[in-house]
Amino acid sequence: MAILLALSVFFIFFQLLGIITRHGDYIKVPEVKGKNIEEAKKILESQGFEVQVQDSVYYDSIPKLSVVKQTPDPAEMVKIHRTVYLTVNRSQAPLVSVPNFVGQTYRSVQLQLNTLGLKIGDTTTRPDFAVGSVLEQQFNGKPIVPGTSIPMGSHIDLVIGGGIQKQEMAVPDLIGMTFGEAKVFLEGNNLLLGSVVTDGAIKDSSSAFVWKQNPPRRDEEGRSLRIRGGQLIDLWISTDRSKIDTIKTDLPDKPEQTNNDY
Repeated sequence: MAILLALSVFFIFFQLLGIITRHGDYIKVPEVKGKNIEEAKKILESQGFEVQVQDSVYYDSIPKLSVVKQTPDPAEMVKIHRTVYLTVNRSQAPLVSVPNFVGQTYRSVQLQLNTLGLKIGDTTTRPDFAVGSVLEQQFNGKPIVPGTSIPMGSHIDLVIGGGIQKQEMAVPDLIGMTFGEAKVFLEGNNLLLGSVVTDGAIKDSSSAFVWKQNPPRRDEEGRSLRIRGGQLIDLWISTDRSKIDTIKTDLPDKPEQTNNDY
């Protein structure tokens, strides 16, 4: 009798096991990719699924807090009460530290920006002997210091070296200008500031005076020298105004020679 009772209990248990575990009861996973996380939860839970947010990523091309990925995949047949894991797009862009791109090639910077989740904004060229190299990096129209943190998906503007211009101009006379005035003048005429030699210790270089430059305005014979945009001009600066007064900055031009037939 004990054996028969035990066999009966086991038989009834295994008969009910399929009902308890809902063995063979499968359901199709609905697609919730692209839907808001709250809407996706309602859809899945209403059909008997458990929901768990597994990870978060950031894409600026899709709505915030929308489902990017789901596991199991849509239309897959699984048992009811199965947990569906979701990857959700972040509500705020994570911050990214901007590297120093100055001196690198455009192609190299492009690859790094893609890896960091940043984008290339406007690219402009400026006369410079470093052809194709990045001269300046900007964010929102202003130079950005390497190491600055900005939102992922932001645009970085680049200034690229465009080589030396073909058109020549007379070497400007910078002697007597303040260092600040000389820098503005050079930038406005697409000329580059080369080496800066100071006459002793100078606290405020912008107010110091230029007393020597290379190349000079004229050669030893008084002829005007020529320069092209993108080339360098070295400057010597001093706070001693008397240095300027002792330098001849306006030598007479050498008369131009003409060919005359006699």
